[in-house]
Amino acid sequence: MSVLERVRAHEDTGARAVEDRHRVARYRERLKHDLVERLGLSAVAALAANDDVSSARSEIGIACQAILNTGDYGDLDQDDREVLVQQVLDEVCGLGPLQPLLEDPEVTEVMVNGCERLFYERDGELHPAERVFDSADQIMLVIDRILAPLGRRLDKASPIVNARLANGDRVNAVAAPIAVDGPAVTIRKFSHRIVSLRQLVELGAVPQWYATLLVWAVRSRCDIAVAGGTGSGKTTLLNALSCEIDERERIVTIEDSAELRFDSHPNVVRLEARDASIEGTGEVTIRDLVKNALRMRPDRIVVGEVRGEEAIDMLSAMNTGHDGSLTTCHAGTAEEVVLRLVLMARFGMDLPTDIIEEQIASALDLIVMSRRMADGSRYLSSLSEVSRAQGGGVHLEECVSFDEPSRSWHLVREPSFVAHAVSDGLVSVGEVEEWRRCVA
Repeated sequence: MSVLERVRAHEDTGARAVEDRHRVARYRERLKHDLVERLGLSAVAALAANDDVSSARSEIGIACQAILNTGDYGDLDQDDREVLVQQVLDEVCGLGPLQPLLEDPEVTEVMVNGCERLFYERDGELHPAERVFDSADQIMLVIDRILAPLGRRLDKASPIVNARLANGDRVNAVAAPIAVDGPAVTIRKFSHRIVSLRQLVELGAVPQWYATLLVWAVRSRCDIAVAGGTGSGKTTLLNALSCEIDERERIVTIEDSAELRFDSHPNVVRLEARDASIEGTGEVTIRDLVKNALRMRPDRIVVGEVRGEEAIDMLSAMNTGHDGSLTTCHAGTAEEVVLRLVLMARFGMDLPTDIIEEQIASALDLIVMSRRMADGSRYLSSLSEVSRAQGGGVHLEECVSFDEPSRSWHLVREPSFVAHAVSDGLVSVGEVEEWRRCVA
């Protein structure tokens, strides 16, 4: 078994594995050095900056193969040489060890924990990467390559940065002195696969009758909050719900990092928050964008995630004629959603709790929970209807329950918006009768 095969298979441990990785790194550094010697530093830099990435990789790849055929690389077999060339191409034209993971459509998240530790998520489970970074400087070089087109940087003066790649992938990077064991990078990949409720049904994440109920909720202009834990599929569900909005309506989306897709909707304005610059100026918060959205004649406001004082503005928007708005919130249960909204709203305006609860009760119509299981699978779980409680406050009534052990759904009570949808002519009596037969 060759050196590179042992590294890829992780069969060696301890000193031998470390030596193998160092040996591969030395080969890689030598090949990069020989490449610069052959083409010249300016030519390599020009190719690396070329917008036509495939052409640049092809040209550099040919040069690398020529170097391997003529240089002192005789102890590498053909498979090793191909892997070595691929790694050099990833470093020169891409993002080094991250490149193959970002290109893999099955990988949903990539995590760098300093040198020697690189993990990725596939099918909801974490795996160690075959290749890791050689040094902290190499990680910082990749981070700079990500941030440079965005006019951002990561250094001791600004050790935390949030950014978005051109394809929508979200990037969080932390450097020294905040990151103790070396630079840390987390990349949440943008999902291009799931864009509709129909696809969620096909994946088994929700039954068809439940998906139909959600379509009717959007059609009836219910104000909906999607809640769940990190990585539970909140944004995916929000995107799927957003696709059910009528094309004749004007939508304003507000996100920390733009992820929602409206490829077929003709009237969408997408707004994205911005952190402060290095000089501490130019920050545009979610709250600023929510306030501005009210002046943009929206039929629907879609907030990617409510996480702070903008909650009070979002509730106000829902209470002042912008029915059918959608948002997400980090919470484990529908009751926690209410508690979190109360807390976040008080950050934005110092109002008594009972008044904020009245705002929530009149603003929100539905809370849809999204759950991630231990095996990494994701499901839409419960659906709760929101109303005013007798004597004031918020009353939650579960309409759809989810049994986690059997991963099955049960209609506890038909939501009240179904009757309103029929009376408003949005859904026919025949459609509702057919739906009831499917649920029974």
